[in-house]
Amino acid sequence: MRFPLVVDRLLHKEPDIRSLIRDRDCAALIRLLGSRDQDLVNEAVHALGTLGSDATGPLLRALNKKDRDVRLGIISALAEIRDPRAVASLVRMLRDQSSEVRWQAAIALGETGDSSATAALLDALRDNDKYVRYGSALSLIKIGYKPLSDEDWAWYYAGTQDWEGLKNTGHPALPVLFNLMKDPDSEVRVRAARILGDIGDRDAGPVLLQAISDENRQVRWEAALSSQKCGVPPGDMPRALLSRPRISKSPLIAGFLNFMLPGLGYGYLGKWWGIMIFQIDITLTVWLFKIGGEFMTYEVLLSVYFVLALHAWYITKLMPEDPP
Repeated sequence: MRFPLVVDRLLHKEPDIRSLIRDRDCAALIRLLGSRDQDLVNEAVHALGTLGSDATGPLLRALNKKDRDVRLGIISALAEIRDPRAVASLVRMLRDQSSEVRWQAAIALGETGDSSATAALLDALRDNDKYVRYGSALSLIKIGYKPLSDEDWAWYYAGTQDWEGLKNTGHPALPVLFNLMKDPDSEVRVRAARILGDIGDRDAGPVLLQAISDENRQVRWEAALSSQKCGVPPGDMPRALLSRPRISKSPLIAGFLNFMLPGLGYGYLGKWWGIMIFQIDITLTVWLFKIGGEFMTYEVLLSVYFVLALHAWYITKLMPEDPP
């Protein structure tokens, strides 16, 4: 247990979980779900679980709380209780702004074993967060869902990140892989591009050509390699690469930083000697101020700062942009 939490427990009377269970004090147990002490939170979750369906109503009413940690604890408790009355509220949590809450809700729906959640969990297989998709895929199997078509299997494989299963599905997996090519996680996009190349279907060509302008360097390269296996003319790829996001340093920013605080502009450019210039500037400022006063210090340093700003601007102009 972390030291601040130990101190907190010593300064404040530690809640008696057993007494709260005996008194069936759901409200007090729910309040504990917002504690910084994760051990205490876990105890409260399990305590609410032992209260069974009697705790379902208070837990569902508390789901409206804005505190994400409390909502996570409530959903965990509902997963232990497995009351079918919670299914509708858990389905609503699949649309929560927090990906952790959506993931926890997907897992909890699997614990209820209620097949009425099937449609919502199938929708969650298209969530933009891979953890939510994973929890949804596992819960679908728990509640007895069986994919009926190859495309249904592909969505399931995508949820569990079964890349081999996706590759073996072949053409029916294309819509799923196209969706994965828009995933926020660049690693997922890399794997999807690679599998599209393994499948080698010409229908994947336009999507892969577009991915050559992806913001991630590895995605661009995998898309270029896979494009050749999907019939994309080699001459089309350089033009696609041309529209990628350009990553380069701004000469104006580098110059401004070096003028305001010498050395900082070089640090912005990744030059190790920026910190050395910064230290020299401090030493020189103190020395000039001591021997010549304020006017002399500004007179000398402003000209030095201008030269350093101009130098930072110049070397930034000469720097090539990051490689494609």
